[in-house]
Amino acid sequence: MTQPGERSSLSDGEWHRLNPLTPLFRGGFVLVVVAGIVISNLRERIVDFFVRISVPDAPDLNQPGDPIDYVLAHNLVLLALLAVLGIVLILVGLFYLSWRFHTFRITGDNVEVRQGVLFRSQRRAPLDRVQGVNLTRPTVARLFGMAKLEVVGAGSDSNVKLEYLSTSNAEQVRADILRLASGRRLAEAQARQAAGRPPGSRVAAAASVVTDAVNGMVLGAEGPVAEPASVVEIPVLRLILSRLLGSSTLVLLILIGVIVWGSVVGTLWILFSVVPAILGFGAYWVRSITKSLRYSIAPTADGVRITYGLFTTITEILPPGRIHAVEISQPLLWRPAGWWSIRVNRLSGKSTSSQESDQFADVLPVGDRADVERVLRLILPGLPEQEWPLVFDHGILGPAPADPFTNTPRRALILRPLAWKRNGFLLSRDALFFRRGAIWRQLAIFPLARLQSVGVEQGPVDRALGVAAVHAHTIVGRVSGRLSAVDRDAAVALFADAEAAALAAGVSDHSHRWADEEDATEVVP
Repeated sequence: MTQPGERSSLSDGEWHRLNPLTPLFRGGFVLVVVAGIVISNLRERIVDFFVRISVPDAPDLNQPGDPIDYVLAHNLVLLALLAVLGIVLILVGLFYLSWRFHTFRITGDNVEVRQGVLFRSQRRAPLDRVQGVNLTRPTVARLFGMAKLEVVGAGSDSNVKLEYLSTSNAEQVRADILRLASGRRLAEAQARQAAGRPPGSRVAAAASVVTDAVNGMVLGAEGPVAEPASVVEIPVLRLILSRLLGSSTLVLLILIGVIVWGSVVGTLWILFSVVPAILGFGAYWVRSITKSLRYSIAPTADGVRITYGLFTTITEILPPGRIHAVEISQPLLWRPAGWWSIRVNRLSGKSTSSQESDQFADVLPVGDRADVERVLRLILPGLPEQEWPLVFDHGILGPAPADPFTNTPRRALILRPLAWKRNGFLLSRDALFFRRGAIWRQLAIFPLARLQSVGVEQGPVDRALGVAAVHAHTIVGRVSGRLSAVDRDAAVALFADAEAAALAAGVSDHSHRWADEEDATEVVP
C-alpha cells in the first residue's frame, strides 16, 4: 500500500505497460458489434433452429443462398472452423502487440505515452503545464475493476490518456502526477529503504499486473477507492425537479401545445415532426439526471475532487489556481426554491470544437445557498472573508442598499429595460465581478491572478448613449466575460484599474504551485 507522499512504483521514471485488458476495452468491443451483426443476419437460421426443436414439421424459414448452407453442402466445416480459429489467433496476436508496444512513464518533468507497432507515436505532457488529471470509470470497465486517466494539458488537444489501469493503480498514479505537477519532489530511494521493500524483478511486476487483471475479471468489482466525504449532498428529487424546471421545459410545453392543436384540427403530419423532438427532450433529461447522480465534491491535498455519474463514473481533481472564471446562475423557475448552479472556465486540453470541451464545466448542478457557499469556498479559497457579502448580498441577490456595483446608467435603460439596475461590475482587490440578468440571474467572478486582459468595446448605439461593453478576457468556456451597457467613463477607468490589479495579483499569487513550501521540508538532501 502506497503511503501518503510516497510515489508508487508506476511513477518511478521507467517505462511501464498498461493493463493487459486495455486492447479489449479500446478496440475489442468492435468484435462484439461485428458478432451482433452476424447474429442479426443469421436470425432466420437461429429462429428456425429453435422452432424445429419444438415443432419438427414447421416449414423451413431459411433463405436460399445462406453461407452456412454452402459450407454444409460442400463439406467445408473443418476449413471454416480453421479459418475462424486463424482469425481469432490473428486478433489475439494484434491485441498482444498493441498492448506490448503501448507504454507510459512518469518522470520528474513529463508524463509520456508511446504506442504503435508499425507507425510509432509518442505524446508528452510537461508536468509544469498540467491543469488536472481526470479519472473515468466506464460502466463495463468498472465491472472489471479498471479505470482510465486523462492528463489535462494547457493547450488545445494536448491531453495525454492512460487507458486502462486498475482502479487502485489509477488513483496512485493520479496522486503522483498531481504531486509532481505542484512542485513536490520526494526522496524515493529513502522512502523505499525505510519501508524495507526489496526491488522486484520486471517478471514479477508483470505477473502482478496480469494477476490483478484476472482478479478483476473473476471478482467483477472495482477496487475500493478512498473517497473523501462530500461537502454537498444533492437529493435525487431536487435533481429531477431542477431538470424539469429548466428552460427546456418551456420549449416542451410549447411542443405539447402544438401536438394538441394538430390533433384537434386534424393535422396529423405534425405528430411525425414534433413527437421525435419530445423523445429527444426525454433522452436529454434522462442523460442529464444520470450524469449528475452520485455527485460529490470534497477538498483534498491535491485540489478539489469532484465525482459524478451513475453508469460512467468520472472523477476530476481541480488543482488550486487552475480555475479562471466562476459563474453562479439561477433560472426563473428555480427562484422560489432558492436553487443555484455553478460552472467554471478551466483548461480542459480539448479542442474548442469538441463536445467534451465543457464536460467538467458544471461543478455544482443544483444547490441551495449553503451548498453554493461551501462550493465557492473550495474553488475560490483566495477570496478574502470581507468580500463574501459581495457574492450573495450584492452579487447574486442584489442590488441591495449601498450597492457597490457600477450599474447601467438610466440613460441606457432602453438597452436593459428589465435588468439595468442589476447589470454592472465591481473590481475588488482579488477579483472582478460581473452581475447580469433580472429574470435569469447571473454572477460571474474572475480571479485577477488569472485574468489575461480587459477590453472595452463601443458600437454606434453605445456611443450615442455614452455607454460601452467591457470584456474580461480569459480562457474559452461557458462563462461569458462580456458585460454590455455600462457607463463609458467607468469602463475606461476599469480598463486601467483592472490591468494594474491583475499584475499585482499575478505577482503575489502562488496557488498554482501549492506544494512548493512543503518540498523544502520533505525532500531529503
